[in-house]
Amino acid sequence: MKTVPLILLGWNLAVFLLYGLDKLFAKSKMRRISEATLLTTAFCLGTPGALFGMIIFNHKTAKMKFRILVPLFFAIHVVFLWFVMK
Repeated sequence: MKTVPLILLGWNLAVFLLYGLDKLFAKSKMRRISEATLLTTAFCLGTPGALFGMIIFNHKTAKMKFRILVPLFFAIHVVFLWFVMK
């Protein structure tokens, strides 16, 4: 059970870096990471990484889809984890 928090930490670090990489691609006019991929990784228990990526890299903060869905996913995850850990 001790490995679960480490796995989640690693996953969220990967999601954070994915948002940073997409921001770098955007600035460099390179092929981008799809919004579906970014949102899917956030939905798969990666919302802390996605939120920090949005804030630190100032990425996707103007997109209403991300401003609504990522915090909504976070709320869903909190409820989910509360029931699982109960």
